[in-house]
Amino acid sequence: MNFLENLFSKYPQEKVMKWFHQVCFAEAISWFLLFIGMIWIREDKEGILPLTYIIIIGNVHGLFFTLYLLLAFPARKFYQWDDEDSIFALLAAFFPLATIWIEKKLARFDRE
Repeated sequence: MNFLENLFSKYPQEKVMKWFHQVCFAEAISWFLLFIGMIWIREDKEGILPLTYIIIIGNVHGLFFTLYLLLAFPARKFYQWDDEDSIFALLAAFFPLATIWIEKKLARFDRE
């Protein structure tokens, strides 16, 4: 993971942590918008508008999903997560709205 360490070492720790917190929320919100699109396309199977919506929101969600996974590695170092916390943070990307929980509970300095 030297590539990621070199990539994020150019920026101050506070800035990378701020990006991590913002991406946690953005990933969860983009998942929610994608879920709305999945419901919409079930109701309007022939429409072009729901399909376009899903394509656009799906790409945005993919971007935030990837950014979350990339920023989880420097977050591990900053927040001094052990292996269990790190794996939990990485797996949280695959569960709906779990990145908000990571941002609120795991990405803190004053936790036990």
